[in-house]
Amino acid sequence: MRTGIHPEYVDSKITCMSCGTEWETRSTKPEIRIELCSNCHPFYTGQQRIVDTAGQVERFMNRLERADDEPRRKKAERRRRRMEQRRQMRSQEEQLLVVGGSPEAAGAAMEAAAEAPEGEAEAESTAETTD
Repeated sequence: MRTGIHPEYVDSKITCMSCGTEWETRSTKPEIRIELCSNCHPFYTGQQRIVDTAGQVERFMNRLERADDEPRRKKAERRRRRMEQRRQMRSQEEQLLVVGGSPEAAGAAMEAAAEAPEGEAEAESTAETTD
């Protein structure tokens, strides 16, 4: 074996930064710090323990909460749009019933309902039914 090329093999103190456990062994470094050891690692203990390094767990939990809220918001928006479309279809059907059975009158009523803003279409349909 050549001399001078191998590292020094010394007594070493290992420290767990999570639970504070310390033990002695031999290594090329005199002091070693680890994040998890067999005393606190979930695989060995059977308990879930969250070790937060630089707020990663907190950021993940915030992202998870936002993800839960987003589908509900989208679903509510889709539901609102469907209900609005149904209301418009009902008002168009009512206008067709009021106008009569002729295809020309029905087409004109549908075009008028499509072009008129919501408030005006409702006002016209109520005015026609009262006459």
